[in-house]
Amino acid sequence: MARSKTSTFVTELPLIVDSFQEKQLLSRFQAARQLYNACLNEAMVRMNLVRNCSAYKLAKQIDRQSKKARSDAFNAARREYRYSDYDIQAYATIVSNRSKWIAQLIDSNTQQTIATRAFRASEKVLFGLAKSVRYKIPSRFRSIEGKTNKQGVRWKDSQLVWGFLKLSPLIEEDNPVIQHGLNSSVKYVRLLWRELNGKRRWYVQLINSGLPYQKQKNYVANGVIGLDLNITNIAFVGDNKAGILPFAEQVPTYEREIKALQRQMQRSQHCSNPQNYETDFTKRVGRRSVVKKGKPQKGKQQWKKSKNYQKIARKKRELERRKSAYAKSQNRRIVNEILRHGKQIKTENVSVRSWQKRYGKAINAKSPGFVQSELARKAESAGGSFIKFSTQKTALSQTHLTGERIKKKLSERVHYDQTGLAMHRDLWSAYLSRFVNEEDILLLHLAVEQWERSEPILHEAWKDFQTNREQLGASERR
Repeated sequence: MARSKTSTFVTELPLIVDSFQEKQLLSRFQAARQLYNACLNEAMVRMNLVRNCSAYKLAKQIDRQSKKARSDAFNAARREYRYSDYDIQAYATIVSNRSKWIAQLIDSNTQQTIATRAFRASEKVLFGLAKSVRYKIPSRFRSIEGKTNKQGVRWKDSQLVWGFLKLSPLIEEDNPVIQHGLNSSVKYVRLLWRELNGKRRWYVQLINSGLPYQKQKNYVANGVIGLDLNITNIAFVGDNKAGILPFAEQVPTYEREIKALQRQMQRSQHCSNPQNYETDFTKRVGRRSVVKKGKPQKGKQQWKKSKNYQKIARKKRELERRKSAYAKSQNRRIVNEILRHGKQIKTENVSVRSWQKRYGKAINAKSPGFVQSELARKAESAGGSFIKFSTQKTALSQTHLTGERIKKKLSERVHYDQTGLAMHRDLWSAYLSRFVNEEDILLLHLAVEQWERSEPILHEAWKDFQTNREQLGASERR
């Protein structure tokens, strides 16, 4: 299935599902999951044959400048072992017809989208975008989508229709976002489920053609925005506005609750699987003897999960889901605030993935990568741009208005320029990023020319940031 190049947006609606309908949906999801795993296994077999054949190895040696010859050689290697989206779709039809029960539960269009999904997963391994594929277990296979809105899984007469199943949604009549989606044409439909507070909830996603509804307060303005992305906040400088916005501000972390649940899970697991742990031992702590629990044995073990363990795990997953939902909601507000002041965005090409390795929990709680990707998506969809430039070539935090570079420690949060000015380090980097061109060259003379006009804006942003931190600290102390 070729990817559509027209503008699309998603409208999500909760579904009203009774016990009989849920039973039918679960059986169809089970059939779809088994078909996906079969297609994925076949795709990986053919992918490995292609990758290890001599024709593919010769194709890799062709000069990259000869694009057509290189592409033709790769395609020839794929054809030899029938490794293509079309061939995996044909294999899905064979598997479904042989099993019969899959063909009865899953229509041909949905079979094709499942095969395409498996093929793309294998392609990621071929292209080096992933190390391996993941075969789906029931709890991880959560969505099915159609190919068009004409047959199979489709939206008809304000209902989700799939064979004899007709599922009605909960529609907010006074919600302009939902009404805009319902009044737009539907390309195809996606059916999915989520676990909320330990219960399965069903949703339909309408993949609409066109542009999404835009609230008046979330308008996108013209103008250049300089960004400086950090682990805990993002600094932006526009034509007439600047600021430092903290990620996921005042989001509940549920840290104590999650740790308590993790301890309960460990105790339950130890009681249900004593054979997987080393023997307990006695240890002297001061004048007392304390019994210490044995550590889990190394190697692959079979683990039994009691009903109590599963209940605690559901509580933990719900807390983590709430934390993630709160963080995303707050971070989307940051994205909308920045876009109100410009859609031509320039920022340093920082590696959020390397931050994840170094500051795991902090990155997980604040999600700077989500903010960065949302900014790029929304700016480009609004006709703007999102440009990343090299940090090594520009070295913004080290650059002074005189042109000299002086290294600073990461702990130094204030930039003192040789001309006598003092500015917050992140705001200073965001200001200079406005003047980096497409060749990653900082046009410092433009920054000097506009500094007199921009200095009051940056100082006001710095003052607001300090005031907000003081207020937040006072509220936490209470």
